[in-house]
Amino acid sequence: MDTARQEKYIENFRKIIMQQTVSDPDCGNGPEDFARFRELTWELFPDIRKACEYREFDGAMLLKWKGSDQSKRPVLFMNHYDVVPAKAEDWKYPPFSAEIADGKIWGRGTLDDKGGYWAMLQAADDLAAAGFTPARDIYFEMDCNEETFGTGARAVAAWLQEQGIRFDMVLDEGGDIVREPISSAKGTFAMIGVGEKSVVNLKFTARSSGGHASTPEKNTPLVRLGKFMAYVDRHQVFDVKLPDAIAEMLKVMAPYSDKLGKITGKADKLSKPLGMIMPLMGASTGALVATTIAFTLIGGGEAVNVIPGEAWVIGDMRCSHHQGQESSIKAITKVAKKFGLETEVIQYEPESKLADFKGEAVRLVSEAVMATVPGVDACAPYIMTGGSDARFFDDLSDQCIRFLPFTIEAEQLESIHGINECVAIDSLVPAVDYYAYMYKHV
Repeated sequence: MDTARQEKYIENFRKIIMQQTVSDPDCGNGPEDFARFRELTWELFPDIRKACEYREFDGAMLLKWKGSDQSKRPVLFMNHYDVVPAKAEDWKYPPFSAEIADGKIWGRGTLDDKGGYWAMLQAADDLAAAGFTPARDIYFEMDCNEETFGTGARAVAAWLQEQGIRFDMVLDEGGDIVREPISSAKGTFAMIGVGEKSVVNLKFTARSSGGHASTPEKNTPLVRLGKFMAYVDRHQVFDVKLPDAIAEMLKVMAPYSDKLGKITGKADKLSKPLGMIMPLMGASTGALVATTIAFTLIGGGEAVNVIPGEAWVIGDMRCSHHQGQESSIKAITKVAKKFGLETEVIQYEPESKLADFKGEAVRLVSEAVMATVPGVDACAPYIMTGGSDARFFDDLSDQCIRFLPFTIEAEQLESIHGINECVAIDSLVPAVDYYAYMYKHV
């Protein structure tokens, strides 16, 4: 290990984490905080800034690193620099202190997504300082409100489309390197996201004539909403199907699995039974094979002794690729009607395409991981159940990949958007080396 290089990386990384960039409008930072962060970025990475053309889109940044062969289609690397809020009193160490303890750097954004932001630019700056020129144009997109509205990434994508620019591949944040990503797989796997489930937010409303609480009728609005949510909780209301990418994931992990590996090793031939089994294995595995809906907000009523004339609940629906948004909406609307509820779509997000898990982008990411990150047993494709800015760039490339080169434990995975987010110090150099490998080989 190059100790001097690691010490430099720790110092730069900590500065990135300590600058607060919470994009939540209710408890976030102002434009001046984000402006200071951008200034800090170019103080830390001056050589890549000098090597690139620069554009800014309401705080989102776009760099173009000119390559030597203009006949080759460009590639795009992405990471965002805004973070979600963090309550200091809940954390083991202050969330913006970048405290070093237990072999880790602690702080909000270490994994989501300032870690990727830092490693991406650190690797580029190191190479630019050494006089490296990429073989093709490399673009970097860094959004400032991915965690809230994503308007920066949308604006960048729209501008790129206007310029007629199309990318050979797009590489954004996403899956990490995880030990035992599913309970049966006893190994360490780089989880390479080849797409993401799309989001639809819905409002379900129950109405009545109201009345005094002393003489309640049956099936009042809140009761109907409760029955509806309980029904959805107990029943599989969406189509279940094992996607080809998830079948490939199971096949990759089969040699590292217990007795179940004999089945998962034939996932492409046993897709139907495995699709039905996976929801029984837990929420995370079940989400890979079907649309899901989580009820997140509820409201209604004016007084404790008055039956509400109207009550509602909000559902956050994550749509599978095989069922899609429209069919998923029809399925949940059909169930809502059984309980006398009205269904209203209040927000759509773009539907992402699935990249070819046997394509060049996945092959290159896998090659880079195995060449630079120690301790990885295999690389496996998967489908993200969360969202990323990459969805706005699906029309600009057939290969939008979601991956970050950090090796994390289960508790670190749970800390994303939670408490005690941290990254292992010994993962910093490999993360930079991963990006450097990518720049040299795209």
